[in-house]
Amino acid sequence: MATLTQPADARFIDIVGGTAEHEWQACPQLQALPELELCHLVPPRSRAVILAPHPDDETLGCGGLIARLAMMMRNITVVAVSDGEGSHPPSSALAAQLPRLRASESEDAMRCLGAEHVEVLRVGIADGRVQQHREQLKDWLSLHLRATDIVFAPWRMDGHPDHEAVGNVALDLEHELGCKLIEVPIWGWHWADPQGRSIPWGRARKLAFDPATEWKKRRALRCYQSQIEHDGERAAVLPSPVLAHFARPYEVFFV
Repeated sequence: MATLTQPADARFIDIVGGTAEHEWQACPQLQALPELELCHLVPPRSRAVILAPHPDDETLGCGGLIARLAMMMRNITVVAVSDGEGSHPPSSALAAQLPRLRASESEDAMRCLGAEHVEVLRVGIADGRVQQHREQLKDWLSLHLRATDIVFAPWRMDGHPDHEAVGNVALDLEHELGCKLIEVPIWGWHWADPQGRSIPWGRARKLAFDPATEWKKRRALRCYQSQIEHDGERAAVLPSPVLAHFARPYEVFFV
């Protein structure tokens, strides 16, 4: 996840505002979501491929899924589309370190999830410019995806241009390669109105966790210090009200 600053349309909102987690917890549609069986979401002979526009998106959206699959010794690949170097301005003391630092944070998070042996591939597209390099990403993924893969990508209406570009490329490849796309809301929890029509509730399903998996994900989220801590006088990229959306005992996927 990267910071949103100047909105390009009504959905691209600033990090300061947003929908509080208690509003989602009071949302009847969220509470009534049907539950998914993991074996149906990711069949035994399929590989789970998690597409992360920025290092941390894989844990925010799919950390519990990764932990559960890793415990079952299932085949998982994480694809870091960018190195997340755009999360801080050039004036930040962290700016020069971000590509290395954010990769290291993701590795630490995988260890917390019990998934330290998960394959992590890096595409190296510039943070914030995925749409401009859409064909490069599509070509790269075409070489690495298989028809039997279950691909988890950000929701195509997620509200961040990098997220939406990755989701749209994944949809193209679902049609062209035959892999199955599962969409993952990430920024959507921040900008969407629980009482509105933005969330496609008809496609939404819930993957519930046991307490051990929930604890693993909460620990993994704390690994992203560059994103959750203040940088001098600058507010955290992922403040606690945003992180609260990802500390639930379940994850939501659009199937």
